[in-house]
Parts: sequence; C-alpha cells; structure tokens
Amino acid sequence: MIETHAHIYDEVFNDDREAMLERAFQAGIQQIWMPNCDHTTIDGMMALAEQYPNVCLPMMGLHPTYVKEDFQQELYIVEEWLNKAQDSPSAQKFVAIGEIGMDLYWDKTFVEQQKEAFLVQCDLALKHNLWIDIHSRNAFWEVVELIEKVANPQLKGIFHCFTGTLEEAQKAIELGFKLGVGGVATFKNGGLDKVLPYIDLEHIVLETDCPYLAPVPYRGKRNEVAYIPLIAQRVADLMQVSVETIAQKTTENALKM
Repeated sequence: MIETHAHIYDEVFNDDREAMLERAFQAGIQQIWMPNCDHTTIDGMMALAEQYPNVCLPMMGLHPTYVKEDFQQELYIVEEWLNKAQDSPSAQKFVAIGEIGMDLYWDKTFVEQQKEAFLVQCDLALKHNLWIDIHSRNAFWEVVELIEKVANPQLKGIFHCFTGTLEEAQKAIELGFKLGVGGVATFKNGGLDKVLPYIDLEHIVLETDCPYLAPVPYRGKRNEVAYIPLIAQRVADLMQVSVETIAQKTTENALKM
C-alpha cells in the first residue's frame, strides 16, 4: 500500500523514527509521501527522502496554517526548491505541491493571504506539471471556488484528509480530484460511512496524516504509518469489498497520480 500523506519528519518521531518506519514497511507500506509545511520542515523532510530514496517521497509547498505576514518569502523558497528540482538532474524530485489550501478552523486572520498563496501554488503546480495536495479545513467550498477560478483541467490532486459530505465528495471527483481517506473513517461519528459506500473506489487513496488523527483503537494517541491497514480494513467494510481489493486499487490510484 501507499501512504499518501504523512509528516514522518515531525519531532514527535525523533526518538524512534527508524523503528516507526520499520513497522510501516513490515505492515506492507511501499511508499510514504511527505507533505511540506514551511521552510522549517524542509531539511528534515529532505533528509528522509535522501535516506530512503524512492520510498519516502517529498512534496513542496506552504501549508495554509503557516501562511502569515511573510508568506511571499515562504513562496519564494518553495519556488526555489521546485526550480532546483527541475534544473538539476541530480536534485531530489517532488511528487506534488503540498500541502496547500485553506484552513478557516484555527485562525481567520490571513484568509486573503491563504487564497493568494493557494492560487500562486496552483500556478506552480501547472508550471512544473505536478498535482496538488489540498488541506481544506472548514473551507471546502472556498477551495472549490479557487480551483474553479484557476479553471484549468490540467490541475489535479488529492483532497487530503477528506471528511466531507457525499455532495462534497462528488464535487471533488467532478473537478478531477481524489479523496485522501484516513483515520477519521474509523471514528464512530466520522461521517464517512455516509460517503464511501456511494462512490467508486477509483477516487480513493489512503493516508494517515500521522502523527495526527490516529485510527481506532489508537484514537487520541500518536498516529503512525503502520496503521494504514486499519484504515484499509474500515474502508473495505464500508465499501463491501475485500481489504486486498482496497490495497490493490488505492495503490493503483496513488501511482496514477
């Protein structure tokens, strides 16, 4: 299986990162995709990409909750890394632009800057022929509006940590995006039991978003990549197919990205 969204560079893994990754590999995870947050997370992420080539794959982007007064400077750093990846054959390549989007849950101070940062990074995705990894918390329709403003069918991606309604799922799919399904699918009132049975498996990829959002029975504890099989089993139950089918299909979906 492929883990499409994991912050494995996070400091909560500093004491046991290699053991945590070994558990993931033993659980059958063949690739781990790492979203960036801002300039402070790049070094740790790139070190893992170098240590585990073709396994731990980095994204490059500015996370919406890290968009502050200096967001334009942060975007210059993102662009520098993307240019370096494009211009140098030996440079580490990025799997996507991410994670980017809007977050109206924590703080609404920089809403306009979040919108601008998102649009700039959509342009970068199109320029570098990469997909986008979207964070949209309490902001699904605001992000949809921005995607429709870009109005380019080449812009594709994943709505990471999708927890929306069936209507929202159908809208994301209509726009050509996949849904990143994580630990929330295992929560009693997570809501995905009203969504997953009604959409096609080709629109789904798996993720943990570790160290956040651990699935049941680890809810509230530190999440890790090795818990992907728990998510896969829950998705299989909701969609009434075998867990092997979920593993195979979500891996195919991820590789198509």
